[in-house]
Amino acid sequence: MEFSFDLNPIFPERISLLDHHLRLSRKVTYGSYRSDLDEQLVTVINRMGEASAKAQLLSASITTASRMRTNKHKLYVLRDSRANHGRGVVIGFLKVGYKKLFVLDPHGRQNEMDTLCVLDFYVHEALQRHGHGRELFDHMLQYEGVEPRHLAIDRPSNKFLCFLRKHYGLDSAIPQVNNFVVFEGFFRQRPVRGERMASRVFSKKPEQDIKPYSLSVRNGLPEEEKELPWPFNQLTPLTRSNSLGHSPPPPRGRAGDQQEGGAGRRSQGVGGREPVPSPPASQTAQHRRTSSLTRSQIPF
Repeated sequence: MEFSFDLNPIFPERISLLDHHLRLSRKVTYGSYRSDLDEQLVTVINRMGEASAKAQLLSASITTASRMRTNKHKLYVLRDSRANHGRGVVIGFLKVGYKKLFVLDPHGRQNEMDTLCVLDFYVHEALQRHGHGRELFDHMLQYEGVEPRHLAIDRPSNKFLCFLRKHYGLDSAIPQVNNFVVFEGFFRQRPVRGERMASRVFSKKPEQDIKPYSLSVRNGLPEEEKELPWPFNQLTPLTRSNSLGHSPPPPRGRAGDQQEGGAGRRSQGVGGREPVPSPPASQTAQHRRTSSLTRSQIPF
């Protein structure tokens, strides 16, 4: 990929490594041309991302300068310093980064892993099949200290899958539920880098019998503490005589004394105590009404 400006000051090495701040891993003194080189670097990254998206038939670029700044990714850039009349050309690039993924092992168990992923890989169409892709990929493996089987590949194209099978023998993929592809051997002899490569297995809970819940438990109260509504919470049937017996005392006087006495005699009659003499006709009618109220509250 050619540009109108000189690429050699931007990429001083054949394979240059940029961090997410768009800074080279190797310190280089740019002098007063630093601002111009930064603008040119953004132009190179964006054009490379567009070419990669077009080659993969993507609707938008997944490698841009703005995305590099917002994600902790690394960009390996391969260039030829002598081409384009000494101004250099970009042969290809490789973007990698650590991501936290849920990866299924061959037994179907889910593992949470913070693993190194290949996020974008592109070699210019006119420079393919010259060993440039292998050179770029091997450089990344050596710098990161990782084996090809320990990488997770983000949505690889068919051409990329053929590349991995031809040069690294990766052909048996483990089915996943996300867009990443991992190959057999991904979980074997992984390098330990503190918490970065730690995994967590989510085991399936054993199935248990479904326990039926009563209405009181669903409402958030223990069943033994659920109190029945009135009048079902009474230990003994509520009768007319019982309610009259607990009513507040009437005002003093003849009428109050007679009513209190009549209520007492009715309570004794209902409770089965000593028999009392037959009351007057008015009290007999009141006693009939009391008996009817008592019978209406007897449960059937």
